Amino acid sequence: MIYFKKNRYKKFLQKKNFGQVFLKDKFVIKKIIKYISPTVDDLLLEIGPGLGALTIPISHKVDILNVVDIDIDILNFFKKKNFFSKINFFLQDICNFNFEEFYLKNKKNKIRIFGNLPYNISTFLLMYLIKFNLIIQDMHFMLQKEVANRILSYPNSKLYGRLSILIQYFFKVKKLFDVTPQSFYPVPKIYSTFLKLSPHKVFPQFNFNLNILSKITKTAFSKRRKILKHSLKSLFSENTLLELNINPKFRAENLSLKEYCQLTDYLVRKNM
Repeated sequence: MIYFKKNRYKKFLQKKNFGQVFLKDKFVIKKIIKYISPTVDDLLLEIGPGLGALTIPISHKVDILNVVDIDIDILNFFKKKNFFSKINFFLQDICNFNFEEFYLKNKKNKIRIFGNLPYNISTFLLMYLIKFNLIIQDMHFMLQKEVANRILSYPNSKLYGRLSILIQYFFKVKKLFDVTPQSFYPVPKIYSTFLKLSPHKVFPQFNFNLNILSKITKTAFSKRRKILKHSLKSLFSENTLLELNINPKFRAENLSLKEYCQLTDYLVRKNM
């Protein structure tokens, strides 16, 4: 495997507005590749390749590696490298990337997505990726530890919120390992966590609408200190909550994913 020398990527102009933090720890890189376990037939897409810490070794294992990055300097950096012949580079904002169009053009397998997600867009991007869960095989992401903990959290936790509920509805989430700040350049002030997200094959047996679930959770957690009969009064009466066996005196963080599905089911049926 080929890796960049420390002084090599230090000379690269890091752009703070893109949230660029470059992975440099060889041990961590090997662990990530082992977990992803890429094969020749995989439809792989890397988000934010940095200076190629993962891109280079993974490109040796596949015929084509798809890469998305908004920074033209990264593209120009890659163009000078031997491995670029194996790279299909999309120069664009990942938050506007059309995963469905990408899948339909390839259509050999579902998409396997991986990357070291920029901290400034990670939450927005994860919510965006929910829409494409049916064409995703799995996702392996390096995330800010705090964001990862929010995704992994369960009811009655201060970290439990909209992100936890929406991600857990669509994906099985597995924590793989934590990563120290010293594994990156420049050294960030926070720890990171490497997660695997796999789309569920079976969903709770309720009438479901993502927009409605999103609206309910947004309404509830925007006033998370209030009890439900007050925070959700624009959507549900106290009697309705009681009919659904949901305690009106609970707060947003006390409800399980299943109970949020019940609330969603009620509104979907009501509007049918």
